[in-house]
Amino acid sequence: MWAFEHTITTPAGLTAIWNLYSDITAWTEWDQGISHASLDGPFAVGTSGLLQPQGQTALPFQLTEVDPLQGFSDVTDIPGTGIQIHFTHRLEKVEEGTKVTHSVRITGSSANELISHLGPELTRGIPHTMERLAEMALAREQSHAD
Repeated sequence: MWAFEHTITTPAGLTAIWNLYSDITAWTEWDQGISHASLDGPFAVGTSGLLQPQGQTALPFQLTEVDPLQGFSDVTDIPGTGIQIHFTHRLEKVEEGTKVTHSVRITGSSANELISHLGPELTRGIPHTMERLAEMALAREQSHAD
């Protein structure tokens, strides 16, 4: 198993960030590593969808946890590799605004073999993705305040 976690604090509110999380069509806007994302139902536990990383084929994923205004988790089983990628996104209201934590775990029989390729890419991309998420949430709040 391999794991990585990153946390930022943003002045954006919980609702603005949650709205970006729960709108699957917005994922490609704040996560530039994704070229397509779709769900086969509501943003709820058990709903499956497709996630297409840039330059790769679409992969099936499933929402495993959904707690409005608190966070969500999903798992992607990478066909033919023997690994699963587990993403967890957490929100916490703090004095400065919102603390956002994204974590990823790679599990499965081939995790140790594939981590040298996947780990650095995820470690490098997650902080940028989170900053983009925070910027978009703040911009949306400000545009609604006008």
